[in-house]
Amino acid sequence: MTVYRAMKVFRTLAELAAENRPVYLAIGVFDGVHLGHQRVITQARDAARQAGGLSVALTFDPHPIRILRPDQAPVLLTSTAHKLALIAQLDIDACVLINFDNAFATTTAEQFIEQIAFCRHICVGTRFHFGHNRAGNPALLEQLAPRYGFTVNEIKPVLTPDGEMISSTTVRQHILAGNLDRAAVMLGRPFSILGTVVKGDGIGRQLGYPTANLDTHHEAFPPDGVYLTRVSVAGETVTGVINLGRRPTFAGRSHARVLEVHLIDFNRDIYGQELEVIFVQKLRGEQKFADVTALKLQIAADIATARKLAPA
Repeated sequence: MTVYRAMKVFRTLAELAAENRPVYLAIGVFDGVHLGHQRVITQARDAARQAGGLSVALTFDPHPIRILRPDQAPVLLTSTAHKLALIAQLDIDACVLINFDNAFATTTAEQFIEQIAFCRHICVGTRFHFGHNRAGNPALLEQLAPRYGFTVNEIKPVLTPDGEMISSTTVRQHILAGNLDRAAVMLGRPFSILGTVVKGDGIGRQLGYPTANLDTHHEAFPPDGVYLTRVSVAGETVTGVINLGRRPTFAGRSHARVLEVHLIDFNRDIYGQELEVIFVQKLRGEQKFADVTALKLQIAADIATARKLAPA
């Protein structure tokens, strides 16, 4: 068992059962931890508080589709580390992180229910399926609940104020299309990415605007461009400017897509640290400049714009 902020993280259901407390369990993949996921998790949390039990989220690593149908696996909205951080922010007591591998994929729906039968209350979304060949669903949980003595709460899909159903798929589509305001409505917060600061090629520093290059832990990015951002780093929140793209001004260099962020008025060594980069708004698209001087002028203008637009 490990502790993630105030939330315990168990790797097996046996560890959770050994806590010997009434468990109120929310189950789901929870990619993105959007408002629909939040409703499932907070329902279990609130029920546990009312009864003096333990509120727990159960999720999977990696995403089940990456094992079951790897050729159809979606780009993720959140890495496992980011997902755990977002779940912890919901003030839940614990999370069970199940290793989803080929062996676990053979578990039948009934076998899985037997494994969680020690729980007092189980909360799932209407569209949640589980067990071999996705044979399990909320109806099966309801059917077997009397046998094992737990109760079930099936959470209906959550809609946006204008009636669009919130799902990881729709959030992903909005992010990839650059509809960040729409994605934020569904997430209940601005879209963000979690990444580890790694050594880059030093171009930003050579230009006079050092950047933190991020090894991002998940894959869903908005379109290439320059973005105003707020960055959580070393216990504080800093305004920054993101460049997301392939840096076309520098011909002959690698054209791999990179995410780098310049932290305004921040000058500390943060290599190896995790940053949560919150996308506030897009400033402009990525451009190829005639020369380095033109690029430096534009970067200065981008930073000036970011200062003006930065939230107080």
